[in-house]
Amino acid sequence: MAEPENQTLRLLREIREHGQATRGELSDLRKEVRDGFEDASERLKNLQQAMIGESVLGRYTVAEVEERLGNLEQRVSALEKKKR
Repeated sequence: MAEPENQTLRLLREIREHGQATRGELSDLRKEVRDGFEDASERLKNLQQAMIGESVLGRYTVAEVEERLGNLEQRVSALEKKKR
């Protein structure tokens, strides 16, 4: 009778070992996934900052162009008034 009991214990130990190995693999997988999401999140933040920077630069450039056009319009108007 001791033999079947030993067989059962051996199988239970193997199952436990496989379970522990699987938990370790899952823990490693969770870490990889977490690291991947953190990396993706960091990339998205960088992209967002770049887009905001370009938007501000674009607005500044447009404002400068509009100011220069306004100045040119005033000068043309002044020249037209002198011509009359």
